[in-house]
Amino acid sequence: MHIVALTDIHGSYKEAEDILAKESPIDVVIIGGDLTTFGTPQEAEGAIKRFQSIAKPLLVVAGNMDPPELDDVFVQLGVSINGKGVIINDVGFFGVSAAPYSPLHTPYEISEEEIRQRSEAGWREVQKARWRIFVPHAPPRDTQLDKIFLGKHVGSTAVRKFIEDAQPDAVVCGHIHEARGLDSLGKSMVINCGPTGKGYYGVLEVLTTVEVTARQLK
Repeated sequence: MHIVALTDIHGSYKEAEDILAKESPIDVVIIGGDLTTFGTPQEAEGAIKRFQSIAKPLLVVAGNMDPPELDDVFVQLGVSINGKGVIINDVGFFGVSAAPYSPLHTPYEISEEEIRQRSEAGWREVQKARWRIFVPHAPPRDTQLDKIFLGKHVGSTAVRKFIEDAQPDAVVCGHIHEARGLDSLGKSMVINCGPTGKGYYGVLEVLTTVEVTARQLK
């Protein structure tokens, strides 16, 4: 299975389309949050439909810069994996929208407890899958993927603990643009895809294991 993961699109829809076209044919597209920046439901719906014209199925969570009501749009379009699981060809996908509360007071922030609950709810729905891919918008705390320019770690403690306990095969996150890259927690490979507007994205290949690579559109 050839899976393409995009995070932190922030309205860079042309760049996202170019990535999808380059990687075609694609079996699954993951959008790991921040499709928009303060975007409207109409904008979000239009973007999802544009992407679906290139590749489907799409599986989506909202980010902290997406207004919370976009989760309803994703549910209505049948692409949401926020607090729920979807199994496709023996691969289970589940995720969590938003990011932890922060001093920035961005549009979609929730408590660590809510992040934990949504993570566990989605996990329960993918127990029958052979492979499991977790898609939180926020990266796990105290990794290479949540460090801002000043050196402070600002990721989610709940995301980290869930990964340590559940050990999904792979984790797709974003949120901290400058912390793009790969890290691992136990057997779980974690990728912060980086901002799509700079041509950054991730590819997951499901073979006998889930292989994760960070790529850039050239």
